[in-house]
Amino acid sequence: MAGGGDTIAAIATAPGRGGVAVVRVSGLDAFSLAERMSGRAVEPGRISLRKLSSPDGRVVDEAVVLAFRAPHSYTGEDVVEFQCHGGSVTPRRVLEACYAHGARSARRGEFTERAFMNGRLDYSQAESVLNLVDAKTARAADSAIEGLSGRRRRETSEVYALALDLSSTIEHALDVDEGELGDDFFCGVRRKAAALSERLSAAIRRVREGRILRDGALVVLAGAPNAGKSSLLNALLDESRAIVSDTPGTTRDSIEAWIDLDGWPVRLVDTAGLRASADDIEAEGVRRAEDLIERADVVLALDCEPEAAKGSVLRLHAKCDLGSGEGLNVSSKTGEGLEELKRAVVSCLEAMADASSADAADATVGEESLAAYVDARALVEGIASGGDGAFDLVLAANAVRSAAERLGAAVGATYSADLLDRLFSRFCVGK
Repeated sequence: MAGGGDTIAAIATAPGRGGVAVVRVSGLDAFSLAERMSGRAVEPGRISLRKLSSPDGRVVDEAVVLAFRAPHSYTGEDVVEFQCHGGSVTPRRVLEACYAHGARSARRGEFTERAFMNGRLDYSQAESVLNLVDAKTARAADSAIEGLSGRRRRETSEVYALALDLSSTIEHALDVDEGELGDDFFCGVRRKAAALSERLSAAIRRVREGRILRDGALVVLAGAPNAGKSSLLNALLDESRAIVSDTPGTTRDSIEAWIDLDGWPVRLVDTAGLRASADDIEAEGVRRAEDLIERADVVLALDCEPEAAKGSVLRLHAKCDLGSGEGLNVSSKTGEGLEELKRAVVSCLEAMADASSADAADATVGEESLAAYVDARALVEGIASGGDGAFDLVLAANAVRSAAERLGAAVGATYSADLLDRLFSRFCVGK
């Protein structure tokens, strides 16, 4: 497919005012389209400044033109990029000229999809491109770059190879009289199973950590009116984001902001005070607060016990400058305890990454491998943890065979159309 396919075009930079915008064109006709727009042929590896025109000869802009010959481009096809003037009007005019010269509008993520289809990126690298674009902290960006380098793909393949080796060892033993195997064989199989289980645990943690780094952790401040939630939000953000008042019920809707805690992106949300209210607006705010508490990864419970919480709960007393209370004592006014609170939240996120089970919330795009890792580990742990004695070879062979099949899917030798659609539809147009 490299160098083939119809020709697509899109603006590859974010909308809005700026000095430069990039219009990207990819496909079989990219070079001839650029020649028609600029009046002369483009040369890969050379940068030129040219006037760009629509088919009727109207000049739409003057732009820097860069050409990349297949397969040495992002998509693996012939690619031309027009670095034109920024803003909202000029990039659109250049793009419309591309359409008029024969290109069609690119779908969301179609450039990266073509890179995947042409072998320029594997599935995990394509995910990492999206994670890099969406990164909210330096740690999240570093994680995405690590995935883009192909390291994670290699790690997954290595784990799969270990599973195949263990499976073949046990399958071969089925053809041998069990009495001839000896204790050394069974001990060796257990050691291999333990090594595989350890590698799977590391992979599970990596995927869970990647989810938090990609999507951010939802941390919700909960408590009764005037418990100090809004003041604590402002103190953690080091800015006056929420209105603070002695009047109970000031916060009626959720107020949120992003914060970087030791590289973890955290979506910090202040909520309405938890109490029964005859006021319809305040009652709706309480309902929304309860919904956020139920979905939160971490709840900062200010002098309360939130019953709906399913994530980690950190009990706080947020006015320790006026007197101590139960749980972690902090003061939004003096700053006392704020660093301890941040470290406590980070510890909760670390524990989330180390969690041993998988649930429905984990089965999202970017984590299709997680259930496979968890299932495979459960299958081999029974072999690894059974001591040094003999075990049922048939049951062990079935378990490890199933584990290898689950990991084979995680390696991604094949991909369903639905899986690819779910991934690339999350990209912006132009990427």
